[in-house]
Amino acid sequence: MNNSWTFEDQTIVDKFDFHVREQLPWYDMVTDAVVYIIRNYLAHRKMVVDIGASTGNLMEKLVPLLNERFSTGVAIDCSESMCVYMDEKFKKESIVEVDYCDVSKQDVPNAQIYILFLTLMFIPIADRKNLMSRLINQCEIGGCIIVVDKVADHSGYFGTVLKRLTMHFKLLQGAKPEDVLAKEMCLAGVQIPIDHEILGNKAKLFFRMGEFAGWVIEK
Repeated sequence: MNNSWTFEDQTIVDKFDFHVREQLPWYDMVTDAVVYIIRNYLAHRKMVVDIGASTGNLMEKLVPLLNERFSTGVAIDCSESMCVYMDEKFKKESIVEVDYCDVSKQDVPNAQIYILFLTLMFIPIADRKNLMSRLINQCEIGGCIIVVDKVADHSGYFGTVLKRLTMHFKLLQGAKPEDVLAKEMCLAGVQIPIDHEILGNKAKLFFRMGEFAGWVIEK
């Protein structure tokens, strides 16, 4: 409980796919929704960039569509351990590139589609607005930016209710109360919910569950 959360921990990498589904029961449903949304915006011979790709779950589901549209994908993560994992996962997929990169400090390739799935909340607050501005400027006409993240936009008792709802779903999935508490403690200062206003007034909501929400920003 005294240690800070890190994606460089090999235990986290090895158990990530199980862990994210245990903690977020809607994870697979929203992943499928994001893939379908991309189907509606991705043209032929274009690029999809997944920022904060972790173990490459989303990119893996996008591979059939990328092949269908003669397009390519770039899976970016600032965790070297996650990138090593993805290098192995996608070693036979020539249309997928894995990029070890800190997007708050390094350039991101131009693309038609950008994905930030549970990513912004781990990027320092001071870097978020600049990153979103860069992505909006770089996103090709006809494309979109998809953001799914944790938000803190409700105050008062209702904000408390949503926090409890998030924990309730974790427990329903079989997470142990002591593990839920331990994770919350180690996320202090590492995971900070986003202010959705940084997404701009063109962001359109497509998902909401408790403290989490998803938006599409069309270009």
